[in-house]
Amino acid sequence: MKILETDRLILRCLTKEDAGFILKLMNETDFHRFVGDRGLRTTEHAAAYLVEKILPSYAQFGFGLYRVELKRDRSVIGICGLVKRETLEWVDVGFAFLEGFRGKGYAFEAAKAVMDYGRAVLGLKRIVGVTAPENEISIRLLEKLGLRFEKKIHLPGYGAESLLFG
Repeated sequence: MKILETDRLILRCLTKEDAGFILKLMNETDFHRFVGDRGLRTTEHAAAYLVEKILPSYAQFGFGLYRVELKRDRSVIGICGLVKRETLEWVDVGFAFLEGFRGKGYAFEAAKAVMDYGRAVLGLKRIVGVTAPENEISIRLLEKLGLRFEKKIHLPGYGAESLLFG
């Protein structure tokens, strides 16, 4: 199901059939370094992760992480969307892109569209961003989206500390 479209991208709901892509994305070095190792080692693990951790958000909150694909050839290049964590008061914008598609403006294009959608369509008053302190690329992206550093926080499963931008 298509959720958003930008000049170069289409954002759709993820499905169990995206397991192969999720396995690849979540096992990239930077994903492990900045987000964490989710323990996904097989397509079956990735499918179960989708079913248990990602897909329920669509029904529960009306939003979630979306697959990001290029309009020109429908290549799946990343995920971007809105996340409501149990341990965080606000909804945050989340994104992760395959290494070969970083540095081309896709993450900003997708994240801006997602934030605009969250505010205009979903009526969210506040959307925050969370990143690892050493993830300078994500910090720059959050700042480009208009978010500013507010404080350090601890999120379960995300290392010692994270930075909250609002």
